[in-house]
Amino acid sequence: MTVLKIKRLAHNRILPEYKTEGAAGMDLCAAIDEPVELKPLERRLIPTGLKIELEHGYEAQIRPRSGLSIKHGITLINCVGTIDEDYRGEVCVPIVNISNEAYTIQPDERIAQMVITNYVQAKLEVVEELSDTERGEGGFGSTGK
Repeated sequence: MTVLKIKRLAHNRILPEYKTEGAAGMDLCAAIDEPVELKPLERRLIPTGLKIELEHGYEAQIRPRSGLSIKHGITLINCVGTIDEDYRGEVCVPIVNISNEAYTIQPDERIAQMVITNYVQAKLEVVEELSDTERGEGGFGSTGK
């Protein structure tokens, strides 16, 4: 188990929380004082009021909440955001409304989830040829529906 150090900023009221024992992601809440309306296709950067410190070899992935996505069309601009271990700024969530209706984010509303995972940095090796595979260069639906 890794340790995630959290610094609360003045505008944070709710710490991230795993809602069930088996949850991979902890919920992040909007650290806002007033409701924020997102019109269709509008995007906003919503603060969480948190700064984090990850252990070496770990990243934080910021992901959409499935309920907000399917029920209201609220998702993340970059689908999954990565917070690198050396970032020390405030965790903010880049949200977009992809529905046809306005949506209002309420103060302290759960807006995203954060998954802590380990990563490996690759050593790059430039080569003249790559090994052959059965699939080869087939992509974008080449394996069927």
